[in-house]
Amino acid sequence: MKTQTTCDVIVIGAGPAGAAAATVLAENGLRVVVFEKARHPRYHIGESLLPFTFEPLRRLGLIERMRASQFIKKHSVQFVSTSGRASQPFYFSTRYGPDIAQTWQVLRSEFDLLLVENARTKGAVIHEETTVTALLREGGRVSGVAVTDRLGQSTTWTAPLTIDASGRDAVAATQHNWRVRDPLLNKVAVWTYYRGAQRDAGIDAGATTVAFVPEKGWFWYIPQHNDLISVGVVAEGRYLTRDGVRAPREIFHREVGENAWIRDHLAPGQSTGDYHLTSEFSYRSRFGASHGLVLVGDAFGFLDPVFSSGVMLALKSGILAADAAVEAFAQRDFSADRFAGYTAVLHQGIENMRKLVCAFYEPNFSFRTLTDQYPDLNGPITDCLSGDVNKDFSRLFQAIAEFVNVPAPLPYGSPEPAPTPATVTA
Repeated sequence: MKTQTTCDVIVIGAGPAGAAAATVLAENGLRVVVFEKARHPRYHIGESLLPFTFEPLRRLGLIERMRASQFIKKHSVQFVSTSGRASQPFYFSTRYGPDIAQTWQVLRSEFDLLLVENARTKGAVIHEETTVTALLREGGRVSGVAVTDRLGQSTTWTAPLTIDASGRDAVAATQHNWRVRDPLLNKVAVWTYYRGAQRDAGIDAGATTVAFVPEKGWFWYIPQHNDLISVGVVAEGRYLTRDGVRAPREIFHREVGENAWIRDHLAPGQSTGDYHLTSEFSYRSRFGASHGLVLVGDAFGFLDPVFSSGVMLALKSGILAADAAVEAFAQRDFSADRFAGYTAVLHQGIENMRKLVCAFYEPNFSFRTLTDQYPDLNGPITDCLSGDVNKDFSRLFQAIAEFVNVPAPLPYGSPEPAPTPATVTA
């Protein structure tokens, strides 16, 4: 039986972006309903937090709970050459105060549950195991969603505003054919988990390690609590599947032999036995907002994970979009242009990080060569890679352009143009 009901804001997805948006909206007294297809706790990849995740977590009121958690403290990042030689760790404390300089390596099932419980505490209503089957449109605007719960019951929900936080499912971009691949970034990832693998000593025990393999491929090595190590390899598909190898387990263990540091650190450990494979292609939604709709997190765009920007961008976008939504309710205006400021900020941050990602994959580029020639750029590089992405990096990108091509911004993510001026009143 199909029923219809209403609220102020519908949020599609209860990952970091959706939970963050729901928290802020509920704190502002709005009736928020969240639909999540899974049930928390649930598995997700993307486990290393950037230093500038601190401010979104502070805004959500979660810093003290993070500090009291089991999550491993992360103070640095290090890089390992294909020969197995490790760089000196890059400590965040050399540039930032103690709040920002120490972040965390998280188990996403626990971290995401923390965010969801926080949203519930603030008043958001969250329906799990409920799938959004369609966005509804009325009079040229998104008017709500159709959903189906785990028992197969269908319901129609209406609201002045819908926030798409559906992650890589990208409900709005898929339904409207808005998803556009990034032509420069198209990788494949294979990963697993180890118990008992080696950790570095002292303050370096929680460091993220990026270890290179040939053809600009790389391993991540992320220490977690419960004696777990998250470890995976990312590279072009043609490289990982060379010689006809297709099985994720075979790909993974062959690549372990391509870096001595990874091989030696994994040697005392044991794989949990599960091997995951996914295409990590980057994409953007053609539009970041429409009338009665705004996109956040991976529903807005997904960027190659080499610098661990996903969770930071998800939390930041959820909060920024929610703040814009609060203003929209104050003005009773839910038109696409109402969210132009939000989409511009998110677009700028993604594009700044994207330029560094593209440089990273260039065969003839290294950040060390860049900073040897321009030592003053150490600071801007650190800022961008730490998640402080919304500032002017023109000097940095001018210097990078002396070594490799700096890509033009992807022309996507702005609000959908209106065929006629439209203001929707709730």
